Order: sequence, then structure tokens, then C-alpha cells
Amino acid sequence: MARVIKFEEVAKHKERDDCWLAIFGKVYDVTSFLEDHPGGDEVLLAATEKDATNDFEDVGHSDAATEMMEEYYIGDLDSTTVPPKKKYKPPQQIAHKPEDSGFALKIMRFLVPLLLLGIAFALRFNAKKED
Repeated sequence: MARVIKFEEVAKHKERDDCWLAIFGKVYDVTSFLEDHPGGDEVLLAATEKDATNDFEDVGHSDAATEMMEEYYIGDLDSTTVPPKKKYKPPQQIAHKPEDSGFALKIMRFLVPLLLLGIAFALRFNAKKED
């Protein structure tokens, strides 16, 4: 029977001299593999303290790499102890109403000179036509 390991225990092993990863519901002690990992040890260390399944899948490991994982397997992850993934929440945007913060005044400051310029241009254009 496989050893069942709580996520809190896995998360404690996050250093170069003691590195565990949780991938596909299994726990791997990859400490001895850090120096040999083709992507470098930083890649593995960055995958600690979380479920690293997505990180592993995103890279597209070979069948040989997946088979190699058996060598580092130490137990099954207790899935009930894995914290929920944080979802991205975009920053709240405040919709401005025309009456907010002088919005109407700002629009008028832009439109009135533009309107006057248009009238002046039309008058000048018509005056030249009459000559």
C-alpha cells in the first residue's frame, strides 16, 4: 500500500537539498535529480509548494521522462489537503458616469472650441465663395 502524504508535508520540501513535487496526484522526491534535470534545477524548485501537474504537462515531457519519474516516487498525494487553485481576478474598473468628476465639463471644454472652429471655417469658406 502506498504512503499517503498531505500537501502541507509536500510544501515543506522546497529547497535544493530537499525537494518534493506533487504531479498527477503522486509525490516525488526529486532532490537527487535537480542537477541532472535538462531544464535546470530552478524549474523544479519553482514547481514546489503547489500541484505541479500543469507545469509538467505544459512542457510536454517525453514518455522516457514520465517513466523516469517512478524512480523518484515516494507516495500518493492526499487530494483532500490540496488548497484550491487561485483564479485570476482582473482589477475592478470603475465606470464613470457623465456627472462624475466633472466629466461633462471636460467634454464641453473639448467640444465648444471645436464647434467654434468649425463655424469659423464655414463662415470663411462661404465668404470666399461669395467673392
